Amino acid sequence: MIQNRIKEYRARHNMTQGELADLVGVRRETIGNLEKGRYNPSLVLAWRIAAVFQVTIEEIFTVEA
Repeated sequence: MIQNRIKEYRARHNMTQGELADLVGVRRETIGNLEKGRYNPSLVLAWRIAAVFQVTIEEIFTVEA
């Protein structure tokens, strides 16, 4: 399972799910599903999200065994 800190980073940047979705080219629902752990991102989407926040992918996404 992939855990993420998207919600935390959005809060730090005062960003809504819709704003992040627009920046990375997905629907707002996709961001919500990512935050709730219902969806694992593609590598490209994970990279885009990390790029928005100017951090590495590993700072946002971690793999839980």
